[in-house]
Amino acid sequence: GIISLISLAVLSYERYCTMTSTAEADTTNYRKTWTGIILSWTYSLLWTVPPLFGWSSYGPEGPGITCSVNWHSKDANNASYIVCLFIFCLVIPFAIIVYSYGKLLCAVRQVSSINKGPGRSREQRVLLMVVVMVLCFLLCWLPYAAVALIATFGEPGLITPAASIIPAILAKSSTVYNPIIYVFLNKQV
Repeated sequence: GIISLISLAVLSYERYCTMTSTAEADTTNYRKTWTGIILSWTYSLLWTVPPLFGWSSYGPEGPGITCSVNWHSKDANNASYIVCLFIFCLVIPFAIIVYSYGKLLCAVRQVSSINKGPGRSREQRVLLMVVVMVLCFLLCWLPYAAVALIATFGEPGLITPAASIIPAILAKSSTVYNPIIYVFLNKQV
């Protein structure tokens, strides 16, 4: 889950950099690609290893068919890890996505103000793509984050295993939606 969140943030930033760059894209140089992949996996590893060393723990999630962070433990050790996960693995990636797509939209608007004709329709397509991607990100991850926070800080038993299935499936399927949205809303693909 964390690698998918971080990957979406890295992809949004990379998309912003690529589309606003004045230089011609070098399709033979994979250095930026490998840097993004290594950065994503390293950051994710930094946030998934701590439960193995005692900062929180892993256990069955929902009806017990998947494994995740122990959302139901009420001790300070676990709660601090959950809060850090929320901030560093949801809020910060979301901020990067909003920043990247916001700056991309500003760049497209700037170009379309110079070229009045076809630039306006491109601006509208990019705006639609950005809004749909951000909404899908929120639709996939906010229910999962809300369930995790309620399970951690709410009354015991408030979140039943059956109630946690849909948010978990939405969150774990989030990486599928971004490429689909990009392909259908980008005429250059």
